[in-house]
Amino acid sequence: MSDVTIRVPTPLRSFTGGADEVAVQGETVGEALEALGTLHAGILEYVLESDRDIRRFVNIYLGDRNISALGGLDTPIDEAVVISIVPAVAGGR
Repeated sequence: MSDVTIRVPTPLRSFTGGADEVAVQGETVGEALEALGTLHAGILEYVLESDRDIRRFVNIYLGDRNISALGGLDTPIDEAVVISIVPAVAGGR
């Protein structure tokens, strides 16, 4: 198991008691997110669909790479890294 830091966006910090980062362990991005959900009940409902796919307006990065360009939730974690949950931002005219 790798040590992982998950960066939590401001809108979800009410689930983490205000913490902007949470330390978990996991061998894949999905396992790390499940560990986050175990520590902070309710948070995954805003990140994953009921079928465990990533919500449409959420991006998840492993380091500086979007996991959608890697192996999705099955992307392996080889070393201590940072996973960032990033809500998509829309706007414009």
